[in-house]
Amino acid sequence: MSRRQYTRADHGTDAGAPDDAGCTVLHVDMDAFYASVSLLEHPDLVGSPVIVGGGGTRGVVLSATYEARAFGVHAAMPMARARRACPHAVVLEPDHARYAQVSRGVMALFADITPLVEPLSLDEAFLDVSGAVRRLGRPAEIAQQTRDRVADEQGVSCSVGVASTKFVAKLASGLAKPDGLLVVPHEQTLAVLHPLPVGALWGVGDRTEETLHRFGLRTIGDIAHTPVDTLRRVLGEAGGAHLFELAWGRDPRSVVPVQSERSIGAEETFARDVDDHDIVHRELLRLAQRATARLRAARLVGRTVSIKVRFADFTTITRSRTLTEATDVSRDVYATACSLFDGLGLQRARLRLVGVRIEGLSDAGAQQRQLLLDEPTHGWRDAERAVDRASARFGAGSVRPATLVDPDEPPPHHPPRTR
Repeated sequence: MSRRQYTRADHGTDAGAPDDAGCTVLHVDMDAFYASVSLLEHPDLVGSPVIVGGGGTRGVVLSATYEARAFGVHAAMPMARARRACPHAVVLEPDHARYAQVSRGVMALFADITPLVEPLSLDEAFLDVSGAVRRLGRPAEIAQQTRDRVADEQGVSCSVGVASTKFVAKLASGLAKPDGLLVVPHEQTLAVLHPLPVGALWGVGDRTEETLHRFGLRTIGDIAHTPVDTLRRVLGEAGGAHLFELAWGRDPRSVVPVQSERSIGAEETFARDVDDHDIVHRELLRLAQRATARLRAARLVGRTVSIKVRFADFTTITRSRTLTEATDVSRDVYATACSLFDGLGLQRARLRLVGVRIEGLSDAGAQQRQLLLDEPTHGWRDAERAVDRASARFGAGSVRPATLVDPDEPPPHHPPRTR
């Protein structure tokens, strides 16, 4: 197995020990996780283009080896198109039970290194190793030990970014892929960040990227040198300020360990397979409203929004994004869910099920109520609580967005509940 190691932000090798002082945040991301795990049962295919996904004509790609990715194959691509792009690739059926098993082993390994582990999905997590330095060595050494143990104990490779903040650590792991280690010394953060495209910023999806491009902002350095008031006008009060801070490498978020897998969500199986994105968007809105209503009823807020998409061939993929602040507002959850779905670039793939889930839950009473995006002080949260009260009195569905109203459906009749 290849063991690449970058020691500095400029990707230099053999340049001596990296300057990792204060770089105690690690982002560990497994390399082509589903494909790599599938290859454990097919060692003869290592080094070959391999696609994991449904093998039918309506199947989609779950994952692909880097050899297949070189031909343009990517996750969520229709299998027919993937086969055309890489006709000599071997197609393997997914083994979700095996993926979950390897993921549990990887997360247990992380927990053995530090109790401060924040999983983002089955195949990636943040680690805060500040308390492990005395026992295990410098952060870069801990990162290399982590990579070695993952390879030795689980038989798959991972890439690790080491930095002083979560955002830069996640960025570094992406730059180190595949099977690499990259340390971004604190004083080199801006030299690494500013030449990168705006799409590398955490939370910038396709639509935000298009908006930034329209204003001539193409690199992170462009954003950093744009007045923050201008960014606020373009992206909203909180959104503009947030990207400005990230562009200067400032990210105060700490690694938050997950004590339990508490989450609240909702999903819906369509009566028939659909490929109309307008229908999917309406369903995401409905599911976001259901999930956030349950959050508010439980007096909880959540930091991570995830979606689940199941295709006609039963292949299932998930995508998630961690918000800058915890929320219980359906508008925020819906916008994030739509961004995640649109980012899949599915075109005409037929879908059987979609789901929305909110994770990283905490007590709403303990949550510091900072405004999200450009939300006014008395805005969407108050409106949605008023809807909650109306629903409690007149029944679910008595108040809903116009988008979800079927003109052919008779109005619901719910007699008021007596006290």
